[in-house]
Formats: sequence, structure tokens, C-alpha cells
Amino acid sequence: MAGGGEELTVALLNKTAENGGEDDELGLKEKVWIESKKLWVVAEPAIFTRFSTFGVSMISQAFIGHLGPIELAAYSITFTVLLRFSNGILVRL
Repeated sequence: MAGGGEELTVALLNKTAENGGEDDELGLKEKVWIESKKLWVVAEPAIFTRFSTFGVSMISQAFIGHLGPIELAAYSITFTVLLRFSNGILVRL
């Protein structure tokens, strides 16, 4: 990100004491586009993590399902409990 890193830390609405923020050179469309790019910087890793976790759990269930119904039930219960526990810890942070 050569040259694009500093634009992520710039405030969207630059208001100074002398102009009161009335003379913004950027229109609403440009401001929304800049904020959208900043939002995707944060959201993209979260989306990737959610999809990869779901994919790993589905593949694991498919392989464990070949072992037997008891093993599949044990995996499902364990995975559900661990997933809820870890999400609960993340919510508390």
C-alpha cells in the first residue's frame, strides 16, 4: 500500500475553525467510497475467518460421518459447545 496507507487515518470530515467545514472539496459519493474502502479493510479478514471456519467444520463432519453416527454426534456436540464457548469469550472482550 504505497501511498494509500495515510488516507486510512485521515478523518472523513475535516472541519477547521476558519471555514466551519462548509467548503468540502469532496462530494458525498467520494466520501462514501473512501469510508467503504476503510470498512472493507476491517471486514475482509472477519468474513474470511467466518467462511474458513465453516468450511473446516463441514469437511470435518463429512469425514467423521464416515466413521459412524456416534462419532458424528460426538463431534457435533463438541464443536457446538466449543464454538459457543469461544464466541462467548470473544463477546466479553
